[in-house]
Amino acid sequence: MRVQVLGDISSENFAKNTLILGEGKLPTKLASDLFSIPSDFCVSVPSFKDLIRHVSNKYKDHHWVCELAILAPKNENINKIIESLLKKLSGNFITYKFPDAVMDKVQAVYYLTEFLNSLNPFGMPPHMLNQKVGFSIMLLRNLDPSKLCKRTGLCASKLMSNAIQATILIGNNKGESVFIPRIPLIPSDMSFEFKSFQFPDCLAFAITINKVQGQSLRVAGINLETRCFSQDQLHVSCSRVGTPRNYMLQTARLKMSLNRML
Repeated sequence: MRVQVLGDISSENFAKNTLILGEGKLPTKLASDLFSIPSDFCVSVPSFKDLIRHVSNKYKDHHWVCELAILAPKNENINKIIESLLKKLSGNFITYKFPDAVMDKVQAVYYLTEFLNSLNPFGMPPHMLNQKVGFSIMLLRNLDPSKLCKRTGLCASKLMSNAIQATILIGNNKGESVFIPRIPLIPSDMSFEFKSFQFPDCLAFAITINKVQGQSLRVAGINLETRCFSQDQLHVSCSRVGTPRNYMLQTARLKMSLNRML
């Protein structure tokens, strides 16, 4: 669990409550079987706009951006969050749009291009990939085992038609300039195979809870408009930070989202 306690009582209590959540022992309401979250467990954020404001107010500081994110259970929520962030933050963005295609020509008559473009498989960039110079991005594929691995954080410095120039923000190669090419991407969780010729990255302001496993964050904002798959998923989100001051829950649909039985 990514928690450090340095003589801070609130952080110590947060660590204990996180452990209780992971064990499924948080108290519940008998009538609804909903979790009862302690008042000092997080910062309650009343609306989606407030959540974005709390988490994105230092987006130009790349050292800070590497350690913060808005998390949500599903990709569809993340795409909506990123769209809202792009509208809110200054500067023009470029949209990379490349057609998807079925690999089996026999199946091509059954799966129209419009249908393929509407899919959003796990671990794949969206069909319409929005990028901005100066914004942080995260790799979705391993490109170079020595420095460009999956989930590496970078800052886009130049956007071209077939490559993105970026600066590595974390790790031993921090500060090095690299190029990210467009590559063929094939999802692994579909009943049929199709290929997208796209950049293997996404904006790093908002990511799914599953993708953040194993990472440490300074600030995490949790959007729960769609309920978590399980208590374990919620536990992953809160165990990324070490203090309740940096763990923000959007409370508009909190009761519905924290159902024990999903």
